[in-house]
Amino acid sequence: MTDSTIKGPPLADDPIFGPLTLGGFFREVCRRNGGREAMAFHPPGGKPVVRYTYRQMYDEAFAVAQALVARGVAKETRVGLLATNRPEWVIATFGIALAGGTCVALSTFAKTGELDYMLRLGDVSILIFERSILNRDFAAELVELCPQIATAKDAALSPRLPFLRRAVCIDDAPAPQGAFESWHDFVRGERKAPAAIVDAIDAEVAPTDRALVMFSSGSTARPKAVLQSHRAAAIQCWRWRAILATDPQVRSWAANGFFWSGNFAQVLGSTLAAGGCLVLQRFFDPAEALQLMQSERVTYPAAWPHQWARLVEESSYATTDLSSLHYVGESSALRTHPTVKTDWDEPWSAYGNTETFTLSSAHYSGTPKEVSAGNHGFPLHENTFRIIDPLTGRVLGRNEAGEICVKGPTLMLGYLRVPAEDTFDPEGFFRTGDGGFIDDQGCLHWHGRLNDIIKTGGANVSPLEIDAVLRTLPGVKVVATVGVPHDTLGELVVACVVPEEGATLDEKSVIAFAAKQLSSYKVPRRVVFIDESDVALTSSNKVKTAPLRELAAKRLAG
Repeated sequence: MTDSTIKGPPLADDPIFGPLTLGGFFREVCRRNGGREAMAFHPPGGKPVVRYTYRQMYDEAFAVAQALVARGVAKETRVGLLATNRPEWVIATFGIALAGGTCVALSTFAKTGELDYMLRLGDVSILIFERSILNRDFAAELVELCPQIATAKDAALSPRLPFLRRAVCIDDAPAPQGAFESWHDFVRGERKAPAAIVDAIDAEVAPTDRALVMFSSGSTARPKAVLQSHRAAAIQCWRWRAILATDPQVRSWAANGFFWSGNFAQVLGSTLAAGGCLVLQRFFDPAEALQLMQSERVTYPAAWPHQWARLVEESSYATTDLSSLHYVGESSALRTHPTVKTDWDEPWSAYGNTETFTLSSAHYSGTPKEVSAGNHGFPLHENTFRIIDPLTGRVLGRNEAGEICVKGPTLMLGYLRVPAEDTFDPEGFFRTGDGGFIDDQGCLHWHGRLNDIIKTGGANVSPLEIDAVLRTLPGVKVVATVGVPHDTLGELVVACVVPEEGATLDEKSVIAFAAKQLSSYKVPRRVVFIDESDVALTSSNKVKTAPLRELAAKRLAG
């Protein structure tokens, strides 16, 4: 029997690469495309449209690097970034890279408690943040977490966030004094390191150095902090242009934040690698998104199925001119819009994880359907896959289903504060927790999760995290959150609750309680009330989720 282990071609044979640091990637794409438009942003409140050329974008990112170095950022200093998809997010990310720092990309969905956890886990020293997002005031929340930051003149010292020294507020709105600094003063002020020093620092950053920390829900109740190298991020930014087959005229829009690896590499990275333009929207609003697609002549829209559905449901959808759209796959509802005429081949046969900075196997756009149909691609350059028995660790053969394991140049350096031996096997493979097999042609087939992580709307959600919150709600005796299949979200987050005797709980109050403490995509969409007899346990006293998932699906269908 043939061993299931397969390996992609050598990395040296991949013709698409440029420099393999984020700073090098950014410097190269800006050099190639100096006068071309790189970003278009429509600020709220009817303010004039903001546009950047590649040259302007590079100059501002370099100024950010100078400001960071002048404030003590050294190689791999953790700099937090909490902002929506706006020019400052892109400029700050690459400014951090040019300064040699490590960008800790924070989700704007994070509630105060989650943000506290991420700032501590990420050992953030300087935080660059957007003051106001929808009804959130992040400056007020930051003062709540670290009161000293509002009073310290230069550096906040807090036992709760012992590494945090200062924060930079992006918005023009006034922020508390003290260790807060406005974005304008930070970027354009006189406190700058010499340009020669920043150039020297950038030259000393190695592809194997730590570039990014991104957060992903795993099998534990808390988000995991995924540590990625410059090489991993740069490879995927260069690579995604080839995967999508984008050209220099690409104008890209994303419904979701760049703080998730998929949007970072697939949208931001591929667009800049091609020399195209990022059409930025702070957060997903269907009406505004359609207006942007029309006015900015977007060619590549990136969203999840439930967001496609919301665009179609928007009242202006039928009358919006979407004739500029080209990179629209058959899985997108926009493909059927009367003004959309495209034959672009979406590279949907692919597999990846946050831990591999998106795809590790794929069929590129244009692959014949007879090759790509029914599988999830060949390993990308230098990636190695194998299938193991999840219980014994034994390497399985071709066509035998088990757990997918992967290693390669874009695999994470590890999880913060987790020993390497608890993350990788002795040969350096990462056990993904996903099930699948490898066929005789060397293609990967993905079956889904072996554990209970819920995949909803493109995000991974840990049911343990939701359960930990709902157990604190008075009247809840037992709770087990499961994912129920859903047409557009992939899985619907459903909380199965056993109430205490005499408790008066209803679905609305349970959801409202969760919404106060959890990011919006983690909040249960539905609540199913069950009897304690419906909860079956394993021999190790763990809830059997499969029967609950079936029960919840039947209740909701009824």
